[in-house]
Amino acid sequence: MAKILALDTSTDACSVALSIDGDIQEDFRIIPRQHTRQLLPMVDDMLTAAGLKVNQLDAIAFGRGPGSFAGIRIATGAAQGLAFAAQLPVLPISTLASIALTAAREYQVDRVISTLDARMNELYSCTYEIRDGMPVALMNEAVSAPENIVLPDDGQWFAAGKGWVYLDKMSSAVQHAVGTPVLDIYPSAAVMCELASRAFARGEGIAAELAQPIYLRDTISWKKISEQKKKGQ
Repeated sequence: MAKILALDTSTDACSVALSIDGDIQEDFRIIPRQHTRQLLPMVDDMLTAAGLKVNQLDAIAFGRGPGSFAGIRIATGAAQGLAFAAQLPVLPISTLASIALTAAREYQVDRVISTLDARMNELYSCTYEIRDGMPVALMNEAVSAPENIVLPDDGQWFAAGKGWVYLDKMSSAVQHAVGTPVLDIYPSAAVMCELASRAFARGEGIAAELAQPIYLRDTISWKKISEQKKKGQ
């Protein structure tokens, strides 16, 4: 097992979690527009309570998106900075996979369509099956108009996440297949710790400078640490 810190700021929720050999503690807050001010103090409090310094961790995980453009930049930048200084690997974790795992556990379901509101009358989405307790994506994460949402098959699916505010704009087939969505399921750093622990055990950690947010839109740019340094020279 490992010591992994996870950060997520992809939605109105801001969360920090610490996994020590599988024992997870989380600080989860709904604090719109306060992520920049609150995230690092939350990290400091979490590590202090555990009696740890950043360089005593094994890896840092972060919610890499999709989600709020500004939000995922905050978590990506914080994870990069902390990991780069301590020479730790980072573990980018899907926000939609986090939602799927939370939904599966809270509602005892094994087929989930996770969504987030992408604004501009669009949503982010991905379908998952829960296999051996973990979410397995059945499609690529996508951003689309509500009327373009399609399902992998004709069966029933559990609908989770804020993107389901657009349900009334979706096809009748989708509305029938998902029933009543549960909107108030957020990405969670605690769940990301679990996903990250599996990824870390598989050797999927990457160097801090390679960490990238996932926007699913092509109009947003992100500069790696090396590129940021060049700009400042």
